[in-house]
Amino acid sequence: MPLWTPSTTTIEQANISRYLNWINKTKNQTFTGYQHLWEWSVENVETFWESIWQYFEIIHDGDYNSVTNAAAMPGTRWFEGTSLNYSEHIFRNKTDKHPAIIFKAESGTLKQMTWKELEEQVASVRHYLKRQGVGEGDRVAAYLPCIPEATIAFLAANSLGAVWSSCSPDFGTDAIIDRFAQIEPTVLITIESYRYGGKRYDKKETVNSLLTSLPSLQSVILISENETIVDARTPVVNWLDVVKDAGHPLEFVRVPFNHAIWILYSSGTTGLPKAIVHSHGGILLEQLKYGTFHNDFKAGERCFWYTTTGWMMWNYIHGSLLAGATMVLYDGSPGHPDLSVLWEFVQEADIHHFGTSASFILSNLKEGIEPRKKYNFTSLRSISSTGSTLPAEGFNWIYDKVKENLWLVSMSGGTDVCSAFVGGNPTWPVYEGEIQCRALGCMLEAYNDEGKPVFNQVGEMVISKPMPSMPIHFWNDPLFTRYKESYFEMFPGVWRHGDWTKITENQGVVIYGRSDATLNRGGVRIGTSEIYRAVDKITEVKDSLIVCLEKNGGQFWMPLFVVMQAGQTLTESLKAKIRTTIRNDYSPRHVPDDIIEVPDIPYTLSGKKTETPVKKVLMGKDPNEVLNTGALRNPSSMNFFLTLAGK
Repeated sequence: MPLWTPSTTTIEQANISRYLNWINKTKNQTFTGYQHLWEWSVENVETFWESIWQYFEIIHDGDYNSVTNAAAMPGTRWFEGTSLNYSEHIFRNKTDKHPAIIFKAESGTLKQMTWKELEEQVASVRHYLKRQGVGEGDRVAAYLPCIPEATIAFLAANSLGAVWSSCSPDFGTDAIIDRFAQIEPTVLITIESYRYGGKRYDKKETVNSLLTSLPSLQSVILISENETIVDARTPVVNWLDVVKDAGHPLEFVRVPFNHAIWILYSSGTTGLPKAIVHSHGGILLEQLKYGTFHNDFKAGERCFWYTTTGWMMWNYIHGSLLAGATMVLYDGSPGHPDLSVLWEFVQEADIHHFGTSASFILSNLKEGIEPRKKYNFTSLRSISSTGSTLPAEGFNWIYDKVKENLWLVSMSGGTDVCSAFVGGNPTWPVYEGEIQCRALGCMLEAYNDEGKPVFNQVGEMVISKPMPSMPIHFWNDPLFTRYKESYFEMFPGVWRHGDWTKITENQGVVIYGRSDATLNRGGVRIGTSEIYRAVDKITEVKDSLIVCLEKNGGQFWMPLFVVMQAGQTLTESLKAKIRTTIRNDYSPRHVPDDIIEVPDIPYTLSGKKTETPVKKVLMGKDPNEVLNTGALRNPSSMNFFLTLAGK
């Protein structure tokens, strides 16, 4: 029984329906619905992506002889011979009918930026960067919160063909240096302090460490009311002085399709972060496709994703500008002064599309928040969830406590492609616990242990055909060694993403958690997300983490670590309740051997619960080899596990 079914009007007005009709007309097809369209898109990869190029009327120089070079992944290259610019496609949507950006800081008031203001400030920053010698391929790094200045700086750098990379102020000093030192930026754009959770955090020491550790820097742009960071070796200019130098034209350097657009970083917890490089054209096509068809962004709508500049969703939400929509930003804590703050913001900013994380939704559920009783969500027509698996309880909470007539878009992808492999479809129903569909142009399958596709069975998530937004390479990985190790070791020529997944009888998708953190007891394999789904029903428990350690002689030890809600105690009766819930919901084989209270659970900087380092440490591995605390949002969370392991 669906939780939501689109109306006839919704289906007819969906962007994807318009595209389907266009395909039928221009490509002499007879598609009757999404499944037929998806099958065509993955069976005819080059024809499909060429249709995206044509449908969105890509502005370009040069011509291509073929859509791809016909090389196997990861050597596939797209639309060779053409040049284009991402920012140029954003500014072709400029208008005076609605703002370009709506912004609110945690302690501030709602602000709007017109397209004219955005264009003028981007042009000013572009002019400054060009005077500093920034050009095609140079790296511009940003240590910034989720503020409009970050977007302005990105678009300015991008307009010159420079390569963007950003980290948010919640990153530790070593984590930032580990990232930026790899790419040798020419310019750093930074703050000296930021506010979060009602507190001001001074970051001058971190910034000074960056200046010392990045000898490639030639200039620093400081966003501050007071110029307090001075390094004799690196000239520092104030942001306000840069944007005051107005009156310059905004022009665009068209770069080759496969030219780097930005560098993102893996949230892996061992070794240096992988510096993932995406292509200018690949991201442009993917964001046009996914945002327009799978999020149904429309011109003039207001699109918000709660994110930081260190999470790929910050890069992703700029795709709303490509669709002619208004991009909405929020800088601050989603829980200050309480969990209602973002729901109040959705009402205040009159948001149409609200993107968040599964953990935020589940936190609301556990706290008993009921937004529909307090706020008016007249304009809100979709909520998107990503970051981790959204369990069925999260689906039900959205429809019970937020809004009945709402399109819930559970989606999953990653930093690796800066988009989603699976997600929303405004023409299909929403079923409890299921992601609606596989995205157009994405040949996602579930493979069994023999490397064969399976249907309605749990298997390894793989992508068996190339996509333009797959990385063109990793930085400082000229032989593609780390790249191939990351995705292509298990199934040569096929991208293994590292999740357990199932394609359902509804043609939807369920993701069961990381395959490298699988719980395998007595030959029965289960994803960690299923355990978390059961434990999330226990209101006394705030958070949890489970691992399964293989012992000699075929023995196992599977402990469940729990963080208790304030004022709650882990009693024997509560342990029994947890065990019973897991046994009844899933499997007696996966009842934990021990339930242990911990002060905190480790999360990556991008907000993902991370079991693998805990498992490796508890199995006796050297923490220096298996753990990079700089990649953790809360590195002190590992102290308990290190002590438990006797490290």
